[in-house]
Amino acid sequence: MQHYPAITGRKIKIAVVGCGRISRNHFGSIEKHSDEIELVALCDIDPAVLAEHAEKYKVPAYRDMEAMLQKEQIDLVALCTPSGTHPDQTVLAARHKVHVMTEKPMATRWNDGVRMVKACDEAGVRLFVVKQNRRNTTLQLLKRAVSEKRFGKIHMVHLNVFWTRSQSYYDQGNGWRGTWEFDGGAFMNQASHYVDLLDWLIGPVEKVQAMMSTTRDIEVEDTGVLNVKWRNGALGSMSVTMLTYPQNLEGSITILGEKGTVRIGGLAVNDIQLWQFDESKDYDHQIHEANYKTTSVYGFGHPIYYKNVVDVLRGEAEPETDGREGLKSLEILIAAYLSSRDGKTVSLPLEF
Repeated sequence: MQHYPAITGRKIKIAVVGCGRISRNHFGSIEKHSDEIELVALCDIDPAVLAEHAEKYKVPAYRDMEAMLQKEQIDLVALCTPSGTHPDQTVLAARHKVHVMTEKPMATRWNDGVRMVKACDEAGVRLFVVKQNRRNTTLQLLKRAVSEKRFGKIHMVHLNVFWTRSQSYYDQGNGWRGTWEFDGGAFMNQASHYVDLLDWLIGPVEKVQAMMSTTRDIEVEDTGVLNVKWRNGALGSMSVTMLTYPQNLEGSITILGEKGTVRIGGLAVNDIQLWQFDESKDYDHQIHEANYKTTSVYGFGHPIYYKNVVDVLRGEAEPETDGREGLKSLEILIAAYLSSRDGKTVSLPLEF
């Protein structure tokens, strides 16, 4: 059992690497937990973006992550960089004995994900993989219902991610968006939180079949369908597209069981639309309170996720989603891509 010394008696020192779109959620979370966390440095390869954030947050700013790790006293780095750069950056941080929190997906290749976990294990540092949507109030209620076996045997599960990403979206970001190397496609990037629900809610996946297509001028898929068989016998499917006209339409999950039916829809699983079980429970009245309006497909889970990270580094909790938990959804994603490429059913695990 790995032992991690607790950080006590002072604020946890964090550096944010990558100051693009998702970093706003991290800066906001750091602010909300300012009693516990202190932003001590920034890193970004774009000089203009770096200067803007350095001026805003009044902390040292670096274009080179290694230089930052050498010069600053840092407990934790938050990686908000293109997905394909996460593995090397994680290994680099681990070498400097710095804990790592990485945005999803943790990597774009299976071997890279495994490499990240091993590097952090060997260095004795934590690896957190951000899965903030698990903290959504709607999904917390659903997780509770599944854990209490209220559905009985789960027969069928279906997920939709009907969003839109224009060509201009892919064209921004210095050429990394829409590439296999750095980004991954609709399943790996935009819908990865929904792929995460396949294992987290329903259980270990036995096999998958996928078909994918590309309409935008990008390397990766912008549309796809995935069939899933779980080890518990449940069957399911997932439909994903970034071509919805004219704006994001829905992110939903439907579970059909022998004793219950639930559908959570809305823009990003934020609206419990159907909640029926053969036996009622005291928390069923909370389903309407759990619903929330959102224009952000990111959800509002980052600050809650940060709370767990703080508690873990203080030695007061176990991580909700560490590197090994992150590997579960990465494995399903890689299996889906292999299935689509080869026209075959792919069984899990990928390696023994």
